[in-house]
Amino acid sequence: MSDSYFPRWRAQTGDARSVVAPDERLPWPQMFAMGVQHVVAMFGSTVLAPLLMGFDPNLCIFMSGVGTLLFFVVVGGRVPSYLGSSFAFIGLVIAVTGYGGQGPNPNIPVALGGIIACGVAYTLIGLLVSAVGTKWIETLMPPVVTGAIVCVIGLNLAPIAVKGVSGSIFDSWMAIVTVLCVGGVAVFTRGMLQRLLILVGLLIAYVIYAIVTNGMGLGKPIDFSIVANAAWFGMPKFTAPVFDPHAMALLVPIAVILVAENLGHIKAVSAMTGYNLDRYVGRAFIGDGLATIVSGFAGGTGVTTYAENIGVMAVTKIYSTLVFVIAALIALVLGFSPKFGAVIQTIPGPVLGGVSIVVFGLIAVTGARIWVVNKVDFSDNRNLIVAAVTLVLGAGDFSLKLGGFGLGGIGTATFGAIILYALLRRKPAQEAAV
Repeated sequence: MSDSYFPRWRAQTGDARSVVAPDERLPWPQMFAMGVQHVVAMFGSTVLAPLLMGFDPNLCIFMSGVGTLLFFVVVGGRVPSYLGSSFAFIGLVIAVTGYGGQGPNPNIPVALGGIIACGVAYTLIGLLVSAVGTKWIETLMPPVVTGAIVCVIGLNLAPIAVKGVSGSIFDSWMAIVTVLCVGGVAVFTRGMLQRLLILVGLLIAYVIYAIVTNGMGLGKPIDFSIVANAAWFGMPKFTAPVFDPHAMALLVPIAVILVAENLGHIKAVSAMTGYNLDRYVGRAFIGDGLATIVSGFAGGTGVTTYAENIGVMAVTKIYSTLVFVIAALIALVLGFSPKFGAVIQTIPGPVLGGVSIVVFGLIAVTGARIWVVNKVDFSDNRNLIVAAVTLVLGAGDFSLKLGGFGLGGIGTATFGAIILYALLRRKPAQEAAV
């Protein structure tokens, strides 16, 4: 990469199957198409997470675009990443707000104060890493830990995808059709079509769903009236935070989970691209922390670097950071346009669920890739136990409460992996021999 703050983004001159590095780009029409695909990849989770907490999904889409652009500037366009709503906040936000799960959450301001406090803690960790380096974090979270945490995120999200397509036999079969559409595009097409496998597979499944339901009368038809009735332009609905000490104390520790997610993301991208991105870890933490703070002040959820988009990069081999600028700008348009938001909302649940099955699976495999690339030795019982326990805690959504403090599956797995690795640390060989 160049020594200037931002890369120069060389035009890719290789064939359609070659790797596009973070400081390279494709022709602009292809870049736009890839940006759309990344929006599709992040959309399900960036909408689902706020819905589970009672936040405004349209505002959260908008803030994901703002956060991604802020992250891009802070890291100097060096780390390919999309920032979306973090699932790590869900359990504790529901706890501090007493949200009942129906409609808008009336106590969002209290949660926002805690989200901002978490973002501040996250930013301070980033400043510390920038000052003293990443060695201490890598000691706490080596590849066996970060790989397990990334893998757990995909496995923890898996039940959400499966539950979303299990409402009826029809929904389940349409999810399978969607998976086959994405898989077919991934395997049997070539060139740009293959690189747009998520987007093209979704569109094919969408058309099939429309033919079967709206055309043949099977299943729940797509309601296009919401698109017709939606306005073209509209301002997002912002909410001011309230700083409650109890809520802030509960939400601040989530910063550790976000650190692990972000570090795992950077390690995964480094492994896939062959670029050493360690020098940007501190800046990445700061960018993510500032994006969480800004989102909290506007009324949005806490954000994190999205493993969903890592999955897309893994299969497309396009790591250009400019793709994420395009995706972020598209998200801003969606946030300002209820009409565009309504179009995306017409994507049937079984189709979005089928795509989620593929993407969440790719996240889990990306975690395993970290192990493979870093040659994690699973003949070492410490690595074996850490990975095994972490995967089951996360996949089983193991919750743990201590007084007023509680952790969901991803949080328990994250802290469990870090603590377990430290507890099982062996003495040096010379001491053990005495």
